[in-house]
Amino acid sequence: MLDLGNRVSIYQPEQDGLIFPEIPEFASVEDERRHRKERLVAACRAFAQQGFDYGFAGHLTVRDPERPELYWTNPMCVHFDKVKMSNLILVDHDGKVIEGSYAVNRAGFVLHANVHEAHPDIIAMCHAHTTYGTAWCATGRPIDPITQDACAFFEDHVVIGEQGGAVAVENHAGSDVAKAFKGVKAALHQNHGLLTASRHSIESAAFWFIALERCCQQQLAIAASDVEPIRIPSERARYSREHVGSEYIGWLHFQTIWNQLVEDQPDMFD
Repeated sequence: MLDLGNRVSIYQPEQDGLIFPEIPEFASVEDERRHRKERLVAACRAFAQQGFDYGFAGHLTVRDPERPELYWTNPMCVHFDKVKMSNLILVDHDGKVIEGSYAVNRAGFVLHANVHEAHPDIIAMCHAHTTYGTAWCATGRPIDPITQDACAFFEDHVVIGEQGGAVAVENHAGSDVAKAFKGVKAALHQNHGLLTASRHSIESAAFWFIALERCCQQQLAIAASDVEPIRIPSERARYSREHVGSEYIGWLHFQTIWNQLVEDQPDMFD
């Protein structure tokens, strides 16, 4: 591996004084809470831009920094494009709404609460019923290392067959998903859809969900072409994953989305 010195990523500039996103530091837990909630709203708005909405399906969560046994999530039956600071809800691992006026999505509670409870290191999680992700999950196959983008998920995602196709409304379904999330950032739930989790930030979880959906679209396009793709050798795939597939890189990618949303959708802070 390359010697990066004090840098987290090779993409961080070696030259001082250049404009480049910096990981935020917080003066108080209140500041960190607001930051997480703002980015959660932005992630929901980004999902709306990507066309990831499907009725009331889809849920994004991020832990509260002061009370890690609780998590913030989007409200039930509110379109991703209408999620804002004032309608987020705070939920415990039993599905009880602690703060907020809206109900929690039952399936979202079952999946996310089980993952958050089983993995205290996971800060955020995303799931939505997307076109390409759901279609690829029906194959029961993992993402192949056929592009540099796909290498971000090489040996860093799993296929979950348990409870595939059954609506996750009973707690044991969430437990099956939770078991699979040990040491990976993404899962393909067979006959259901995509899930991503982050030990870094909601921004990272959201971007890697967007990226995984694109990878599924590419897989389906290649499969439809009936042309056998050239697989990237494992050692090259691992090298690419180290440089383009980290939690930090997911966070960094999301900064472009955040900047655009702040400019175009100021109502998300209401």
